[in-house]
Amino acid sequence: MSQWTDMYRQKLTTPEEAVKVVCSGEWVDYGMATSQPILLDKALSKRKGELKDIKVRGSFSFAPREIVECDPTRETFTFMTWHMSGYDRKLYAKGLNNFIPMCYRNEPSIYRDLLDVDVAMITVAPMDKNGFFNFGLNISATEQITKKAKKVIVEVNEAMPRALGGRGEHIHISDVDAIVEAGNIPMPTIPFTTGDEIDQTIAKLVVNEIPNGATLQLGVGGLPNSVGAMIADSDLKDLGMHTEMLVDAFYLMYKKGRLTNKLKALDRDKAVWAFAVGSQDLYDWVDDNPFLAAFPVDYVNDPCVIAQIDNFISINNCIELDLFGQISSESSGTKHISGSGGQLDFADGAYRSKGGKSIIALRSTFMNKKTGKAESRIRPTLIPGTTVTDPRSQVNYVATEYGIVNLMGASTWERAERLIGIAHPDFREELIKEAEAMNIWRYSNKR
Repeated sequence: MSQWTDMYRQKLTTPEEAVKVVCSGEWVDYGMATSQPILLDKALSKRKGELKDIKVRGSFSFAPREIVECDPTRETFTFMTWHMSGYDRKLYAKGLNNFIPMCYRNEPSIYRDLLDVDVAMITVAPMDKNGFFNFGLNISATEQITKKAKKVIVEVNEAMPRALGGRGEHIHISDVDAIVEAGNIPMPTIPFTTGDEIDQTIAKLVVNEIPNGATLQLGVGGLPNSVGAMIADSDLKDLGMHTEMLVDAFYLMYKKGRLTNKLKALDRDKAVWAFAVGSQDLYDWVDDNPFLAAFPVDYVNDPCVIAQIDNFISINNCIELDLFGQISSESSGTKHISGSGGQLDFADGAYRSKGGKSIIALRSTFMNKKTGKAESRIRPTLIPGTTVTDPRSQVNYVATEYGIVNLMGASTWERAERLIGIAHPDFREELIKEAEAMNIWRYSNKR
């Protein structure tokens, strides 16, 4: 250990000294969510007056970015993100953040083959006795970011859990250029909350589609949480986990004996994930836990990998969809809300799985804050400017509180009929008229 301890001391520095490696015109990467640095971000922001044209990539920010807060006119720092958090969304609305579209499975290869990274600044867990820093809660594309970077600075946070792999979950001190110690800064958390009676109704329809021994992927939000909580309280047996985002619902399933991973054909006995965001209890579960196996997202989200797991059930939410079956989980018109993420990855992979299903679950209506009136999430066509996350050709099951339908293999008139059948009753007649005008409504369709 003394060899690595000596190297650690040689590379240990202050945040202010570490960020001096950044030069004008360079590309800087912050990593994702809890991987994003706190002290290094603050130190870099203080160099605003001496630097020009610094491009910074991040993703899913859970703390204010000082480089943005100090530079509201973007004179020095241009901030970009792969996926929007609430904070990122507010920046985007002010013109202080640009979005980077992707299929999540491609992010590591995009870094490897296409992007320049001059400096990577990544939060890590403390070094182990063999000289390795663990990436903790965000494996994702972190390894590929650090491999591509010309300079790597790690911000060591004692609060970061140590995630076991899998692979791609660490970096060796010999590949690190500078080390900054952050002490014990608590990881940002998201409380586990389930939805209301409508979400519970939808969750029941979804849970009825899950067989014993199924392997699950869950998205984020009250509705997927409701599904997870209902699964935990069900009598389902020997479920598996293979998910991009590790959330509290899986921990709940584990505590109640539903999640065993015993029947998975791939990575048997291991719960596979790429990044984790949730409660402190979830983070404590992640820490040094051999039940869990973290992998880079190009493995977790690869449809060819997912297809090898029988009875794979993918459950995600969306913002809206149209009568042709086009799904948007990113924007409403040009108002950006979330990101491409891995929804399409799992929609493809789950459908390829023997016995698998991709389920998009959503409430049939939402309240328009401007008008104070309810509107249908199932629209005749998407609002102009809306991003299509899942093309109509790749959508399998759709569920609302009024039922669950399969769109795969269905013609345009069948899709219209099925989707109108699970739309809110107050909007069905209007949707029928629109379907007729678009020539996707048969005379024999039920009204």
